[in-house]
Amino acid sequence: MKETKEVQEQRELLSAKYRRAIPMAEEIWHHFKDNEYKIIACPVIHTETREIYCVYQALYGSYGVYCRPLDMFMSEVDHEKYPKVRQKYRFEHKE
Repeated sequence: MKETKEVQEQRELLSAKYRRAIPMAEEIWHHFKDNEYKIIACPVIHTETREIYCVYQALYGSYGVYCRPLDMFMSEVDHEKYPKVRQKYRFEHKE
């Protein structure tokens, strides 16, 4: 499905906020714990709180579908808690 102009504008604003592209449907993103996920939808807006989410599906195990606030999805890895992780962000787009 093609994105509306409103969603495209929102995507541009969010990309500027995070200083990198935000997820798009069908893309594969890599989690810092070495799992891969397919993006189902992003940005997704909570109807009550207006918080922005990312919906994604695991590409392993039971192929569960998950929803996470976009701020958390786009956050950097806590390198104090995970000092051996080389990946900068919690999720990174797989080229």
